[in-house]
Amino acid sequence: MNYLLNLRHPQGAGKARFFAQFGFCAENWEQFAEALREHGCKHEIAAVSETGFGPRYVVEGELNTPDGRCPVVRSVWQMDKGVIAPRLITAYPLETK
Repeated sequence: MNYLLNLRHPQGAGKARFFAQFGFCAENWEQFAEALREHGCKHEIAAVSETGFGPRYVVEGELNTPDGRCPVVRSVWQMDKGVIAPRLITAYPLETK
C-alpha cells in the first residue's frame, strides 16, 4: 500500500488522492486491502493476459468504500507461478459511461 495510498509517491499520488476522497488512508491500509480483496472476488474477470511470471487478471466493478460511495475501479491481479493466491498489481478509477 506504499503506492496506492501514498500521497507523495511520484507515480501513485494521483491514485492515492482518488482513493482518499472516498475515505481510504495509509493509516488504515487494512481496510483498503480488504476492500480490494472483496472487489477481486466479487466481480467477474474482464480480461486475462499471460506474463512471464503467470497469468494477470483484470477485474472491473464497484469498490465498497468507507464513505459508502462505490466508485467503479479496475484492479489488476497476478497469479505468480508456484503460489496459491494472486497478488495485487494495481488499482485505479474507471470512467463511468
